Parts: sequence; C-alpha cells; structure tokens
Amino acid sequence: MELAQVRLLVTDFTACYRFYADVLGLKPQSGATQGPYEKFSPHVGSAGIALQDRAMMAEILDELGETATGHRSLVVLRVDDLDAFCAEVTARGATLLHGPAPMTDRMRVAHLKDPEGNLVELQEWLLLRA
Repeated sequence: MELAQVRLLVTDFTACYRFYADVLGLKPQSGATQGPYEKFSPHVGSAGIALQDRAMMAEILDELGETATGHRSLVVLRVDDLDAFCAEVTARGATLLHGPAPMTDRMRVAHLKDPEGNLVELQEWLLLRA
C-alpha cells in the first residue's frame, strides 16, 4: 500500500486553489482553478494533495443538506528550512498559528490554516531516524 494523496473537501474551491498554488507554491496538475477537483504536487517527492468540492462529495455520499459540511484533514508538508519557508508563505499571505517551534528533538514545526480552516503542518526534520 502507498499513500496516493491527501484530499481536502472544500467549499470555496477557488480560494483554496490559490492558497495551495500561490501561497504554498505547490504545482497544480491540470490548472482547474474553478474545480471541482485538482491535484497538487510538491517540487520533490511523490505524495500529493488534492482538493475536491465538498458539495460534490456530499452528493456522492448522499449527505447533501442545506450546506455541505464535512470532516477536516491535516496536511503535512516537509520543508528543508522551516524559518525561510515560513517567511515566504507569510509574505504571500499566510498567517502562522504556531511556530516555528520544536516538536521533538528530531523535528521543528509550524502550523497554519488554509482559507477553509484545514490545518497545515510544516515540518523541518532535524535528524533522520536511524
């Protein structure tokens, strides 16, 4: 088994698209800025993040009510230089909720939210597991 992607179900697809492409700098697969689906890839690594319109999934699951709400997910992104990356994303409009700060002796983290309130954790690995 391998991780294919983390998929976030969102209501404001366009705002989230801009956040992951323009603020975090991930590469969109198809350029579907209006949705209802787009996959993003980091510059290195194979795992990706996908956005999907929340109402579309609610309809698929027959859970569509007055408003399409759903579960939120945590997206974890590994970066080489946490301080520099945090400076870049805050300059592009992100607001840090926490950090950069040590999480363990092996890792430093920072947390922010995308426009839908999905939590994003930025990790800098200080030591690799032996």
